[in-house]
Amino acid sequence: MTGTILQRARMGDGGDAARKRAEDGGDAVEERAGGREAAEHADGPDAPKTSEISRTSEIDVSVIVPVHNCRPYLDRCLTSLLIQRVSREIVVVDDGSTDGSAELLGLYASCHRGVIRVIRQEHSGGAGRPRNVGVAHARGRYVFFCDADDYLGPEALERMLAMADRNGSDIVLGKIVGHDRRAPVSMFRQSAERAPLGESSVYNSLSCFKLFRREMLRRHAIRFDETLLVGEDVVFTAHAYCHARVISVVADYDCYHLVARSDGSSIMQQDGSRDPVSWLRMIRRPIELIVAHVRPGALRDHLLRRHFRLDAFGSLGRPFLEAGEVQRKELVAEVADMCDRWLTDGVRARLPAIDRSRIAALQDIDRLVRLAHIESAVIRRELIELRWDERDRLVVSGRVALSALGQGDRPELVGGGLALVLRLRPGGAAPSADVVVPVTGDCDGFTGLVDVAGLPSGVWDVHVTVECEGIVRLARLGADRDGPISQPVPRMIDGVVALPYFTRPHGNLSLDVGGHVVSVPASVRLTRTRWALGHRLVLDGEVTVGAGAPEGHVVRRLVWRERWSGRERHEPVEGRTGGAFAARQAVGRLGPGTWDAYLELDLGGPPARFRIEVGAEAIVSPRTWWRGLARRSVRPYATAGKGRLSAVVRTFTPGAFIRRILR
Repeated sequence: MTGTILQRARMGDGGDAARKRAEDGGDAVEERAGGREAAEHADGPDAPKTSEISRTSEIDVSVIVPVHNCRPYLDRCLTSLLIQRVSREIVVVDDGSTDGSAELLGLYASCHRGVIRVIRQEHSGGAGRPRNVGVAHARGRYVFFCDADDYLGPEALERMLAMADRNGSDIVLGKIVGHDRRAPVSMFRQSAERAPLGESSVYNSLSCFKLFRREMLRRHAIRFDETLLVGEDVVFTAHAYCHARVISVVADYDCYHLVARSDGSSIMQQDGSRDPVSWLRMIRRPIELIVAHVRPGALRDHLLRRHFRLDAFGSLGRPFLEAGEVQRKELVAEVADMCDRWLTDGVRARLPAIDRSRIAALQDIDRLVRLAHIESAVIRRELIELRWDERDRLVVSGRVALSALGQGDRPELVGGGLALVLRLRPGGAAPSADVVVPVTGDCDGFTGLVDVAGLPSGVWDVHVTVECEGIVRLARLGADRDGPISQPVPRMIDGVVALPYFTRPHGNLSLDVGGHVVSVPASVRLTRTRWALGHRLVLDGEVTVGAGAPEGHVVRRLVWRERWSGRERHEPVEGRTGGAFAARQAVGRLGPGTWDAYLELDLGGPPARFRIEVGAEAIVSPRTWWRGLARRSVRPYATAGKGRLSAVVRTFTPGAFIRRILR
């Protein structure tokens, strides 16, 4: 079906000829990689210099797509690349496909001449060789690597290229989202025009699904290691980070969609694709690159910390429990050697307690096994009570236990050192330091009192921590509850609204201080309306937030919004004790139209607006008056259904009167 659509759209009367060229190998639009020499020649002495390319080329981005037996995914991938609104070329390297991918690629290339180029080569067994060939044939200022089973968001390259051009970036990270696959998170919490390599988490992402300046790759001979089947992109990206002067992050748009193949046929889905011993031996290569290109100091320690924390000591976690006795000894030997070579005091200081404990236990495999059990244990926690106390503190009670993974001889893990931890979500107005709340009791039953009045405005996620043998484990609290636990009503505390709630869909406990993400249950109701001198509409009313009345300073202003144009008029309001308020609206300032009334409150977060409710019996009669030769009328009314205050304002001039007669 794809072929038919493409033929009709692009081939016209020449469809048969184009199909013939595609079936014959597409000589006019395809190239064949003639061994390693072909790839090297493109950046060799006979290739145009980079400065000449940048002056003459109109291509901003070369998208490089290695393909090996990806026929079910190619349509989605290539379509997502074709709709990118940047000057780009798509360099597809067919790595000896046998499933019909080659024929489909030929059809795409013949229909999109000048955009899609297909390079054929014998199957190399990995992604490193086809990616290197793609880079050798690339002509754009930047290159972007996209696997054939993944795809891009429609605005991905446009946003990433704009970021690169604004900042002169050498690398741009676009937000990655996973579909049945894990995707990196820490570096995509917020966009960054310039993300310092040593003061951000960008180095945690070592996949090659990024925008790279091609001149940087050429100048520093940054290539994929073709001897590696797994981890070749880790080595490539680590090398690129070493030479990148400006690194940027696009975090406010889903740029790259990482897809798990349903048939489990990708290299990373194969059994043993990430053998922990082989992975440790591979990870030495990016470490050696860091040591070779980054001077000793804080930056090098920051980068090495990533490899020790996630790679070296990560292999002593759950993979260590799953390994046999012989492999455990191999893992320990590899980690010990890495520590001897590259573990500095600066790296050690950046490691968590459990990894420092592992360093001390490298000669004790039994102790390493127990530490692995502690780190991988399931934290079983249960919320048993949630309420406000008489001092406006949130009472949080629960139970917690550690349960070791595995079958057979599972060690008993006794927890202690309990605490509640409140963690501010990114984007809050205050620094993101955790707030630790001490608890009373033990694992069988603990209680913490959260002093909400001391929390800065923002959304706080509630965790519970439990300590076991010096190792602190942390987990979200609230999804598992002891029977039905009602959500406490919002409460005004020192003029700020506090809203405990359970997240969706996971049901964890969070606390919204200021009304950032949770709708504030408030009502604004008029008790009386009347006319005063100067054609002023006087409004008297009362406000309730949750189950109580706020202080007068919470009332911010009266807002009239014209229903069709969106124009607004803001008027002062007098807030009084007990939630009462009064406003005097000079209705002559409202232009013709239908105006809806809102009361805006300051509840500690973003300004919150609420429609003003009124009963029909409290509505004052309309008023009409003359201003010169123009007649003005204002009719306040309660809307049908919910009974909300609105006003219709009309102006009738002699000109309008004449036009009405002439009609």
